[in-house]
Amino acid sequence: MKKGYKWVFLSLVLLFLYLPIVVLAIYSFTDSTSIGVIRNFSLQNYINLFTTPELRNMIIGTFVLALVSATIATILGTLGAIGSFYSKQKTSNAISVMNQIPVINADVVTGFSITILLVVVLKVSKDSFIPLLAGHVTLCAPFVYLAVMPKLIQMDSGLYEVALDLGATPARALRQIVFPQILPGVISGFLLSTTLSLDDYFITTYTKPATFDTISTYVVNATKGSQTSTKTALWALATVIFVLVIVVVLAMNIKALRAQDHK
Repeated sequence: MKKGYKWVFLSLVLLFLYLPIVVLAIYSFTDSTSIGVIRNFSLQNYINLFTTPELRNMIIGTFVLALVSATIATILGTLGAIGSFYSKQKTSNAISVMNQIPVINADVVTGFSITILLVVVLKVSKDSFIPLLAGHVTLCAPFVYLAVMPKLIQMDSGLYEVALDLGATPARALRQIVFPQILPGVISGFLLSTTLSLDDYFITTYTKPATFDTISTYVVNATKGSQTSTKTALWALATVIFVLVIVVVLAMNIKALRAQDHK
């Protein structure tokens, strides 16, 4: 009976998580204009998604922003984790506490603060992408730090000193000894940063130029509008993103399983 209850509970959780996405996916392949009545099979939503210039430019801009901000955040977060790991205990604890603040802090506060600092105090143009990029890097870098630090802790800390004793420069020891061992954490941090950037709404709303939209801000604005074709095309967009996430997750798990088999 206990095992049966576990399966029921697990099924309910999975149903709660994935049923809304499955419903959107089903309706994305119809010519329905609203959720409730399934009409004829159609690929028009996908055609609109990839042929409408406004939608296409929004998607491309969102992914470019996510990749650029994730790259910068990965570099900063990785360097911060390495610096904290090789610092004295008090310094390391202080860095760890400061890293937790952006993680716990509300996105609204982060976005508003960055806007005030860059636009009001430093006089950076609100129409530039600098506040937007700074906001996304601020959001993502702490999570890279959290992904890399466990890999550093698992690593044999004496390998770096041994490399230095054998004549390697600090840069070479870092590149050839430390970095290969923390690479899985760096990759995880980069993927997590990309996801956070793609998903963010509040920081983007406060820091983006008026003429630029990401997927999150565009979806919110589109739900308030009256263009039915745009709304239904977003069903197709949600389905495409969901399928891409499934493919990436499956690929990562298959790769991990193969790596374990080789061991």
